[in-house]
Amino acid sequence: MNKAALADKVHDVLGGTKADAERAVEAVIDGIVTGLTKGEEVSIAGLGIFEAKMRAARTGRNPRTGESIQIKAMRVPKFRAAKALKDAVKGA
Repeated sequence: MNKAALADKVHDVLGGTKADAERAVEAVIDGIVTGLTKGEEVSIAGLGIFEAKMRAARTGRNPRTGESIQIKAMRVPKFRAAKALKDAVKGA
């Protein structure tokens, strides 16, 4: 399922126009991204928790040359699934 299919699902449930459904989906995604860029934890009941974590600097290897390179520390998005989501997927 992609963003357009998700917007179609929202349109089927809520009615209205497809443009309204697309804006609703976009607003949810923007809210999650904005929260993560501010360093906040975004928790959606029944779905899970989105959070931004720091990944430590590390040494990597250039696959083309085999040369060691230094990879900088960075913030990366993480997702922890809620128990309800895990149970729904497990039972499917």
